[in-house]
Amino acid sequence: MLFDEANEVFEMFKGSFPLSVLFFVPVLILISPCVPVVDAAHEFTAFRMQQYDLHGTPYGCRNALVNMEARPIDSSVATRRCIITRLTELNIDRYRELVEQAAGAILILIPPTLNSISKEELEQNWLEMEPQLMAEQTNVPIYFAYEDETLLEIYDSIQNAVNSDQAASAAEALLSAVYANGFQMVVNGPQAKVVKDMPIFSIQGKLSGLGIEDQLPTIAIVTHYDSFGVAPHLSFGADSNGSGVVALLELARLFSKLYTSSRTHAKFNLLFLLSGGGKFNYQGTKKWIEDNVETADSSLLSDVAYVLCLDSIGSGDSIYFHVSKPPKEGSVPYAVIEEIKTVAGALYPSVNFSMVHKKINLADDLLAWEHERFSIKRLPAGTLSHLQSHKSLHRNTIADDRSSVDVDKLCRNIKIIGEAVARYIYNINDKNQTDEMHIFTDALAVNRDFVASWLDYIVSFPRAAPLIKKDHHLLQTLEQGMGRYLKEVRKFTVKADKRDPEFAFYDGLSFTMFAYNVKPAVFDLFLALGIAAYLTVIYFAVTNFSFLYEILKNMSRSVKVKEQ
Repeated sequence: MLFDEANEVFEMFKGSFPLSVLFFVPVLILISPCVPVVDAAHEFTAFRMQQYDLHGTPYGCRNALVNMEARPIDSSVATRRCIITRLTELNIDRYRELVEQAAGAILILIPPTLNSISKEELEQNWLEMEPQLMAEQTNVPIYFAYEDETLLEIYDSIQNAVNSDQAASAAEALLSAVYANGFQMVVNGPQAKVVKDMPIFSIQGKLSGLGIEDQLPTIAIVTHYDSFGVAPHLSFGADSNGSGVVALLELARLFSKLYTSSRTHAKFNLLFLLSGGGKFNYQGTKKWIEDNVETADSSLLSDVAYVLCLDSIGSGDSIYFHVSKPPKEGSVPYAVIEEIKTVAGALYPSVNFSMVHKKINLADDLLAWEHERFSIKRLPAGTLSHLQSHKSLHRNTIADDRSSVDVDKLCRNIKIIGEAVARYIYNINDKNQTDEMHIFTDALAVNRDFVASWLDYIVSFPRAAPLIKKDHHLLQTLEQGMGRYLKEVRKFTVKADKRDPEFAFYDGLSFTMFAYNVKPAVFDLFLALGIAAYLTVIYFAVTNFSFLYEILKNMSRSVKVKEQ
């Protein structure tokens, strides 16, 4: 009875092979063993490496698109593969090997905070490699992404999977390929292109001295506000040069209080400049100097006594005064340096102060310090920093985050600068009058809360020059902050020359990257062969069911005879 009913069912499919496929393939899927459910795709934000041109020389990553299989960094096959690595695993030697092997792309996973990486490990690996990456161009798309749970699972999956290209035999390699669980990394969209007429913004303000303004000497305090690192969206620049920005704002606040009273209104003009494009050879400062020195319409810098530039002053127990030419005794630069040295020694004996002399090398593509822009125009200038050399690994790095700045030391350095400038403009030059050094005390003391709040704001978002558009909230906030304490605050722009641009920025610095969970092509081949074999067996079983029925019937009779 059972076989008669089965025969009726199979008779339906006997003459129709497509109908058999539609029936038996779902059955095959239903009876297949359960496998863990994984995400078919994961999308995340990936930040591309710097891409810019400076003085006609291209730098950084020149490609953006990715559509390749993911492989770990220790894979022996990197050609046309997207290499996924953690920050601490990559070094400059391995990077150059990947480029030579024609790696398709590199995705570097970074922890949410770099504090999780030891200082020694960070300096030995990443800080030494980062400037070398930025000093050249590459056609390999290089991306950075913050680690999250899913990305770490993908990383572990490709790391722990059997590497088929390292198998001992062809059979083992084939089986490894079939069972492997791979990922396809994809970045879609147009290639990065030059941003036309991308401006660089700077902000200036001043405190006019007591008397006829045009006849008074001027002290200028200058600092650049932009940050720099291997990826613009990861460049927060806390120490370089967020600390300089905060110091300038606090100095503007302190001296504005002195200049509002006729008793303490000095016969010096104080000029404050937050320049843009500092990390791109100080383009904002260059334009500002040209507008105020080389034109007859402006007299801002015509009577400048000294230009004090601030760069990376938020850490350390040393202060270095960088100059292009040693000042002569009796000159204004000499007096300013002596005041800083005197104040630092009297108020903070533990602070080591020294002057560093470095000649300007016009053959270099980049100037070392901001004051060199002024020195080229024969304006007396120097840069104050806790860094002894402009080549310091901590100056232009994505590792320069909030933890790089000690607020107490930043306040200490602000006080040293403020006291020194005040002693000079008020002509307090008696080194024995240590009590007079405390000009900024009590109600005029450096406000730690003010400094800390501004610092927290400045480092809460990346400030790379290619990211600072016209309507960026940073420009509005800085302009409003300076406007509270200074007069004639205004913003001005500089754009690259269209015929011979000194700089060029590119778009496409942030993309959405997709990680698709895929099987290799050989798996599809094996699956197709398995399904074909199964359906072939089913087809012949249906078309020859009467023969199979007789066999099963005879087997059933023989079993009954044995039982009797």
